[in-house]
Amino acid sequence: MKGQKHYDTAIKSVAERLRAVRIARGLTQEAVYFNTGLNMRRVEGGKTNLSLSTLCELCKFYDITLEELFKELPIE
Repeated sequence: MKGQKHYDTAIKSVAERLRAVRIARGLTQEAVYFNTGLNMRRVEGGKTNLSLSTLCELCKFYDITLEELFKELPIE
């Protein structure tokens, strides 16, 4: 299932970027959950296929654009 592996890799890349942004902001997973209601353990673990609206919500919370979030990610 080559296609599924591709999607899993993309989800993992986005998850790692979200984790890096959270850490750069000095935030805990609990703080993000308190403010957004999102389980960041699942998000950052690549266990959640995020919707565009959820990504927009996280970008707004982190004060970054979608472009910044996806910039230079290894997604084909």
